[in-house]
Amino acid sequence: MSVEVEVDESDLAEMVEQVWESYLDPEGVSPLIPTYDENQPSEVHSSVSITGSWNGHVVYASSRAAAQRAAAAFLAMELEEVSEEDISDTLGELANIVGGNVKAMLPPGAQLSLPQVVLAPEASARFPNTERISGVYGMWEGEPVSISMWQSSTDNKEEGA
Repeated sequence: MSVEVEVDESDLAEMVEQVWESYLDPEGVSPLIPTYDENQPSEVHSSVSITGSWNGHVVYASSRAAAQRAAAAFLAMELEEVSEEDISDTLGELANIVGGNVKAMLPPGAQLSLPQVVLAPEASARFPNTERISGVYGMWEGEPVSISMWQSSTDNKEEGA
């Protein structure tokens, strides 16, 4: 049985801002500019699942160019040095960091999965029986980036039993 999520849109936005300031834009010269467009395109994505006291997913999605820039910033490398493995590792870690912050705000009993990374559009990996409950959508150096939360809708069926 899942509890009502206690992480709202402003909490998620604050977590994303902290990640940006700590790992992707420590000099404060290239912030994530909000677009509020939950339908913006993505070419790559990563996710972590949370189960237990709340059941759902935290998903990081972006263009391939934004993912390459994120890997370069995160790993302190030049853009042209970034490999596919670097992109995959960075996307997984970004989902893991935000997911860990979400988990910390939930009641005890929540478990965080290992990150799943797909270097393909987010539309290719929808989460069945889930509903998007919040998200941060923006542009970073002209490229789309989003971090969203999806809650499992199967938990609500227990209420009628």
